[in-house]
Amino acid sequence: MIPANETFDGTFPFEPHFTTAPGFRMHYVDEGAGSPIVCLHGEPTWSYLYRKFIPSLARDFRVIAPDHMGFGKSETPPDREYTLRTHVENLAALIDELDLTDITFVLQDWGGPIGAAYTLRHPERVRRLVLMNTILGYSAAVTDIPRDPAHKPPRLTSSNWFRWVKKSVDEGTFHEQMSHLGSHIGELMGRLGMRNADATTETWLRAYAAHFQTPADCKGAIEFPLDIITDRMVPYVLEGFPKVPELRRKPAMLAEGMADQAIPPELAIADFKALFPNGPAVRLDGVGHFCQEDAPEALVALIQLFIQMTS
Repeated sequence: MIPANETFDGTFPFEPHFTTAPGFRMHYVDEGAGSPIVCLHGEPTWSYLYRKFIPSLARDFRVIAPDHMGFGKSETPPDREYTLRTHVENLAALIDELDLTDITFVLQDWGGPIGAAYTLRHPERVRRLVLMNTILGYSAAVTDIPRDPAHKPPRLTSSNWFRWVKKSVDEGTFHEQMSHLGSHIGELMGRLGMRNADATTETWLRAYAAHFQTPADCKGAIEFPLDIITDRMVPYVLEGFPKVPELRRKPAMLAEGMADQAIPPELAIADFKALFPNGPAVRLDGVGHFCQEDAPEALVALIQLFIQMTS
């Protein structure tokens, strides 16, 4: 766990906030005032990923960026299950404690499935969804959109990242490699599709490596991809299928970095369009999986415009 007041040479200057509502010490950023924007990160990052979003968005909104269990400044409890279900329950506990309503979700990577599953179960608290390099996991529940069987999108597990995960799991090396994540965080993020070489300074590497100092600290990052490779998240996703109409009623947009190596862009766009056929999908050429690092100014402008258009 990263020390509460660590700013990484001033690149993360936000006051730390903590809750124990989910049953562990969970960190979140809470800046600005007004309608809430909740920014959710994925693998293997933390709220540091949104450091270039927060100041601009906080001028007009209350921006909340939590660290999932096992990431960033949040604890990594050894006795908890690290599954999609538990991450959603943790988020729900935070939102309940802060009594947030009229939420705009900004969702990237695992933030997508977590935010979508939360929205299905608590639609009254969510106003709109902004997706970035993610899939929600519920397009299979949609039956009213015609699909061309000759143009199927690629499977999630066909990406460079998931091919590596499956290969290393099959070879029995996955846990060992991921248990030393702090020593090769830059390599892993490159495999996922980090494109902005100018961002990868010593401070940047230290910020993303800081949580993963021991094998026990790496539990969250180990378990996220196993949720997909082992299909253990499927029953929880299927539970949400009857509620997908609630999700589809929300205004939604997608900003897709087309150089993503973790989630095939064609899959992300197809998944989004199946759920939100009239929602805008913006393709960002040369932008990778960590789009917040590659194109922060463009993404902030898109978020601000989308909120204005759907208010």
